[in-house]
Amino acid sequence: MSRKKSQKSKGNSSPASCSIPPPKENSKVGNDSHTNGMVMSGRPSLSNSGEFYDISFKVMLVGDSGVGKTCLLVRFKDGAFLAGSFISTVGIDFRNKVLNVDGVKVKLQIWDTAGQERFRSVTHAYYRDAHGKLCDLRCSELIIWGKKMEAAGQAWLTEIHEYAQKDVVIMLLGNKVDSTHERMVKLEDGERLAKEYGVPFMETSAKNGLNVELAFTAIAKELKHRSLKTPNEPKFKLHDYVKKEVKGSGCCKS
Repeated sequence: MSRKKSQKSKGNSSPASCSIPPPKENSKVGNDSHTNGMVMSGRPSLSNSGEFYDISFKVMLVGDSGVGKTCLLVRFKDGAFLAGSFISTVGIDFRNKVLNVDGVKVKLQIWDTAGQERFRSVTHAYYRDAHGKLCDLRCSELIIWGKKMEAAGQAWLTEIHEYAQKDVVIMLLGNKVDSTHERMVKLEDGERLAKEYGVPFMETSAKNGLNVELAFTAIAKELKHRSLKTPNEPKFKLHDYVKKEVKGSGCCKS
C-alpha cells in the first residue's frame, strides 16, 4: 500500500480560527486517488507529525457552543487541557492526527465547528462538501452535548441526518463528565437518546482525558474497516467495540 503526504494542519497555532471556505469541487491534493471514501496516494509522504499514513478521513465535531469540542480536540491531538477563559471557535478549525489501526496508518482530519447559530450555515456546507469535494473523504460525526439538555442532542442528530450522507458514522458523546456538581444529563438519558437514533454513546472528559482517545479510535476503526474490508474479514461492530472498551475502562457510572 503506498503512503501519502498530509497537508499541514491549519489548527496548530490556535484553538480558534476564522472560517475556512470548503475546497472547490475539482481541487486536488498532490497525486491522490480516491476510492470508497478513502484517500490514497501514488507517492510516499508524511503527516505534519512526521508519520507516514495510508488512508485519511474527515471527522467533524459538532455540538452547541461551550460543550467542549475544542478541548476534546486539543486533548486528543496534543494530550493537553485548555484551561482558563472560554474562547468560542469562529467558523471552522481543523487539526490532523495519525493513528495506527490494526497495522494501518489512519490519518484523521478533525474539523472543529462553531456551535453558535450564526455559523450554522458554514457547518451545513461542510456536511455537504465532505462527501466527494473535500478530497473525497468520508465524513463522520461526533455529537457532543456536554452539560446541555437532551433536546440539544436531538437537534444535532436530526440536523446530521438531514445534511450528511446516509452512511455517515455517528457517535454521541456526553462531555464534561468530570463536572459532577453541574451535571444536567444523566448517563441513562444519553444511552436512551443514542439507542433511539441507533448510534454508540460514551461519556468523556477533556479535562482528565476520560475516553477521548477511545472515541476517536473507535471512529477510525469503523471507517478503516469500511474502506479496506476483505471478503473473509469479520465485520467490525462499532457498538459492541464501544460497549466493551467503555466497560473495561470502568467509566460512565452515574
